[in-house]
Amino acid sequence: MNLKPRFIQITLFFVATTSLAAQDVVDDSLQLRDIYKTSLTNGKSYQWLDYLSNEIGGRLSGSLNAELAVEYTKSQLETLGLDRVWLQPVMVPKWVRGNPEFSYIETAPGQTIPVNLCALGGSVATPLEGIKAKVIEVQSVDEIKTMSRSEIEGKIVFLNRPMQADLISTFEAYGGCVNQRYNGAKEAAKLGALGTVVRSMNLRLDNLPHTGAMSYGDTAVKDRIPSAAISTNDAERLSGLLKLDPDIKFYFKQNCRQLKDVQSYNVIGEITGTQYPNQIIIVGAHLDSWDLGDGSHDDGAGCVQSMDVLRLLKQTGLRPNRTIRVVLFMNEENGLRGGLKYAKVAKQKGEKHIFALESDSGGFTPRGFSFDGPDYKISQILNWKSLFEPYLIHYFKKGGSGADIGPLKDESVVLAGLAPDSQRYFDHHHASNDTFDAVNKRELELGAATMTALVYLVDKYGFNSIETKKPLKD
Repeated sequence: MNLKPRFIQITLFFVATTSLAAQDVVDDSLQLRDIYKTSLTNGKSYQWLDYLSNEIGGRLSGSLNAELAVEYTKSQLETLGLDRVWLQPVMVPKWVRGNPEFSYIETAPGQTIPVNLCALGGSVATPLEGIKAKVIEVQSVDEIKTMSRSEIEGKIVFLNRPMQADLISTFEAYGGCVNQRYNGAKEAAKLGALGTVVRSMNLRLDNLPHTGAMSYGDTAVKDRIPSAAISTNDAERLSGLLKLDPDIKFYFKQNCRQLKDVQSYNVIGEITGTQYPNQIIIVGAHLDSWDLGDGSHDDGAGCVQSMDVLRLLKQTGLRPNRTIRVVLFMNEENGLRGGLKYAKVAKQKGEKHIFALESDSGGFTPRGFSFDGPDYKISQILNWKSLFEPYLIHYFKKGGSGADIGPLKDESVVLAGLAPDSQRYFDHHHASNDTFDAVNKRELELGAATMTALVYLVDKYGFNSIETKKPLKD
């Protein structure tokens, strides 16, 4: 048997395959370059965010501003020439802050020190006259669980566990102490506390209280106690004063209320895929925000970046193989109703989502992505990492993704989260300085381009089947 012709055939096939792969890399590099150039020279994300933040403002679920944001983003998506734009109804909670809160530390009768304080989202109000009582300081929810009723009853519980400063990932530091905000009042109420005050989730020492969601669990309405956050500077001051005199008193008054659920909407737009329209790629963020600032970083930035992904694909002449969908979710901050509703409807319709990308970590310089999904699919994505390195995007890791896309998780879909530089994020998170002036235009546009680049690659190549190692078909 003459093996020479067979050898030549194999050699030619290998050379041809290698050449095609090399050409793909070149083509992809050029396409990514076009995406970044278009975003940085002709982006829309910053302009959209300017209006969302400065003309509408904070977008608490159930508020008028939230509904104005729905109308605005829908109208802007309609100008992009997408194949479809629509609203998905969702019932959301309506919590209102009411009149500004008031608080002080009383070191002696008639001697007070004002405190920067805000009610936590979902908290009940104080009595009309407010609450004044002695304070007991604890470092965690677990510490409360070890205490007796006699230690806590009739007092205000001060939860003062700071974010861990030596952790490079500020989200890890946040995760290590946020349960005191979320569950502190529930546990303190069991032992007869009159209220709770929580150190703001912030690595910086400043005078800004940071709000956020809290929960009473199954606590009866009549047994719920008011809960508030104080600034990190005030937390340091209160802790120091308690060490000098454990009998000092703390006063706070807040006027918040929980009203009946109201109807709102997820805002959705899509470009229908030309080859595999039933394979859906989504990119999204949450449209609601807290009410203290205008929600520019959390999560106006993610919304406008997600919107610009579809615009950038069209601007650079790409007609996707798969359906690309932008979803602006309502009510991530205090209920996740939008994410749950979207996943429920998708399941009812039998929709096949292959990839979901969320931006909910601020509009800072993008560093990469975190991924959640089957290892063999994440390995495929890791092969694209070198394409991002010219843009200083180096972080491609398995980990979390995003709260709104989490309900889509199953054994096959890949979930991803944009990972910007996180060092400044919690300076603004849920505080009154989460405003448009804190967002850098270039950083925001780099994030939009980075998201678009990854969506482009997922759309072009899809994911291999673990059984066949061939691209998945409809």
